[in-house]
Amino acid sequence: MNSPTASKPAVPTSLNTKADEVVRLENVSVEYRVPGEPISSFKEYSIRFLQGNIRHHSFWALRDVSLTVTRGEVFGLIGQNGAGKSTLLKLIARVLRPSNGRVWVRGRVAPLLEVGAGFHPELTGRENIFLNGAMLGFTRHEMEMKFPRIVDFAELGEFIEAPMRTYSSGMWARLGFAVATDTQPEILIVDEVLSVGDEAFQRKCSKRLEAYREQGSAIILVSHNMTLVANMCRRTAWLAHGQLVGFGDTEDIIQQYRQSMGITNNLA
Repeated sequence: MNSPTASKPAVPTSLNTKADEVVRLENVSVEYRVPGEPISSFKEYSIRFLQGNIRHHSFWALRDVSLTVTRGEVFGLIGQNGAGKSTLLKLIARVLRPSNGRVWVRGRVAPLLEVGAGFHPELTGRENIFLNGAMLGFTRHEMEMKFPRIVDFAELGEFIEAPMRTYSSGMWARLGFAVATDTQPEILIVDEVLSVGDEAFQRKCSKRLEAYREQGSAIILVSHNMTLVANMCRRTAWLAHGQLVGFGDTEDIIQQYRQSMGITNNLA
């Protein structure tokens, strides 16, 4: 899949970014400090803290990671659970700062880290749409304009006034995707979203993502489905134990990844 590029305004030369880059990570590391032994409550933590009896150890979720994502590409991110993928996505979504290195992001980021994660089960579908819109920074007037499109895409017309605790997991997924992708972002993060819902919904999601890509959005796709990654992504990054062990042509990276796990059969 070729990546269309377009000229963009110049960016600070100190970052040494190219005109079509929308994400650049330069030698990025993230360190977490965790207690050396289990603490059962906040009260116990407070007492130990005041007594100076808390011992921490460092855990590096990412170590010296450098990569770029360009405008109009679908970029793959693979790795086993605990490899550091979620930490990397949080850096790009601007909800986490690196311990070392630099993260540069151009444009609005729409993170689909978990479809419907911000929904409240006791609120109706309508109320959750407006609540999520406010969380994404949209005004009530803007959400009133967006509301009919969201409901139509999610195909929830007759259920939109019902509490979301009555929704199936597929209905949650449809509404979450519809809210997050109603307005085209410059960067869209998709974390296993296409693995939920029925096949018709997955095809509908794929068409919207492809339309956004054609219009210049960068899409970062995280999935354990190697066939999906191979079909959609030209370049892929492979994380293992917080380190970037592979970055480049998707077919080559997937082959290396599967060989590392002793898998030699076809993509699946």
